Amino acid sequence: MTHASDARFWDRISRKYAKSAIADQEGYERSLDRTRALLRSEDRVLELGCGTGTTALRLAPHVQSYLATDFSPQMIAIADDKRRAHGQIPALVFRTATAENLAGKPEQFDAVLGFNYLHLVRDVPATLRCIHKMLAPEGLFISKTPCLSEMNPLIRLAMLPAMRAVGKAPFVTAFTAEDLHQLLTAAGFEVIATERHATKGKDARPYIVARKGALVSS
Repeated sequence: MTHASDARFWDRISRKYAKSAIADQEGYERSLDRTRALLRSEDRVLELGCGTGTTALRLAPHVQSYLATDFSPQMIAIADDKRRAHGQIPALVFRTATAENLAGKPEQFDAVLGFNYLHLVRDVPATLRCIHKMLAPEGLFISKTPCLSEMNPLIRLAMLPAMRAVGKAPFVTAFTAEDLHQLLTAAGFEVIATERHATKGKDARPYIVARKGALVSS
């Protein structure tokens, strides 16, 4: 699969995805509350991998500007429909884009959000460098990421490859929470908080708050 085929996969399942229920609503609400507390009314926020916009609609009213992006045009189309149905949220804009698209532009953000996102990108180190570049000094990268290497190995090693082979699952990258910490540090971030917000089952999706620091050349 390629980046384009990844986007086509999410386009194809976008309507079904939009109708699916949040598996752990209480854990999701806790993550939203925690994120809202970290954001300021004057912040310029970027969300990567926004899907159909559920989180963006909840957080955008609390900040100065909120750009919510996804590489699936169909996901963004559904998000725009939801925004129009929701009513006026002047701060919120939905756009089809990737971190790599945006990193070459002069925009700077006070916070970048990536929820259920990093395990779906093909080059995590490169994506983290793009995020670092887009952030203003001392800006925050806030993420909640499934760490597949901490999950059932049968799912990761057998079920997911089989499902990908027949187009029933997306591309995914497997890493542990420790791996992710190391990747963030290598990209120039200081991890300032790691939390677990799930309220059911084993929590393999750490909520991580990282602050932009100096990027050290190797």
